[in-house]
Amino acid sequence: RQRYVEKDGKCNVQHGNVRETYRYLTDIFTTLVDLKWRFSLLIFILAYALTWLFFGLIWWVIAYSRGDLEHLGDHSWTPCVNNLNGFVSAFLFSIETETTIGYGHRVITEKCPEGIVLLLLQAILGSMVNAFMVGCMFVKISQPNKRAETLVFSSHAVVSLRDDRLCLMFRVGDLRDSHIVEASIRAKLIQSKQTQEGEFIPLDQTDLSVGFETGDDRLFLVSPLIISHEIDERSPFWDVSRGQLERDDFEIVVILEGMVEATGKRGRGR
Repeated sequence: RQRYVEKDGKCNVQHGNVRETYRYLTDIFTTLVDLKWRFSLLIFILAYALTWLFFGLIWWVIAYSRGDLEHLGDHSWTPCVNNLNGFVSAFLFSIETETTIGYGHRVITEKCPEGIVLLLLQAILGSMVNAFMVGCMFVKISQPNKRAETLVFSSHAVVSLRDDRLCLMFRVGDLRDSHIVEASIRAKLIQSKQTQEGEFIPLDQTDLSVGFETGDDRLFLVSPLIISHEIDERSPFWDVSRGQLERDDFEIVVILEGMVEATGKRGRGR
C-alpha cells in the first residue's frame, strides 16, 4: 500500500516536472544543506580542489610569463616565488597560501607586485570558500534529523471509550534521557475527498484535534504519553461507521515538534 508518509517519517513524495530549477540556486546554502551526504562531500572536496588548482595555474602562469622558469639556477635572478620550478610546485604553493599552512621552501618575494595582489586575492577568496563550506557542513552535521529515531510511536491506534467518550488514541514516548523541550504534537488526516461542487481533491489534509483548545497538545515528554482525539461533532470520523472505517483509504500523520535539550535545535518526528 502506498503511504503519504513512511513509518520512518520520510515523506513519500517526489517532485517531478520542475521547470524553474534556477530557484534552487537562488538559495544555494539551503540547497547544499539539503543535499544527500555523498553529494555534499563531493561538492566539499571539489570546492577546495578546484580552487587550489585554479590559483596554482595562475601562480604558474605568472612564473612562466616573468621568465622565472628559465632562470631556475640563476642566483642573481629574483623570481616571484622562490623555488617554484613547475606546475606541481605552483599547486603546492597555492595549497600553502589558501590553507595558511606556513611557507618554508617556497615563499613569495617583495619584487613581484602581481604576485602580492594574487596573494591577497587568494587569501580573501579562500577565507570565503572556507567559511561557506565549513558553515554548510556544520549546519548539516548539527541538524537534529536523527533525533526522531528515538521518538517512538505506537504501532497501532485504537478507538475506545475514555471517560464515556469515544476517542481515537495512540501512544508516544522518548527513549533518550535528554528531553524534548517545548514539545507539541499535531495530527493530520490525509484522505481524498470530493467537494459539493464536484471537485476531486486527491490528498486533502484535515486537522485532528489532539488538545489544542485545552493545551493538551503541549507535552512534557518524560514518560510515554497517550494522545487522544475525541470523536465528536467536529471530528471527521463522526459520521463514519466501524465498517466504513475499515474500508476507507486514509492516513493519519502525527507530527511531534520540539527543541532538543542537548543541542538547542528544533527537531521533528513523524
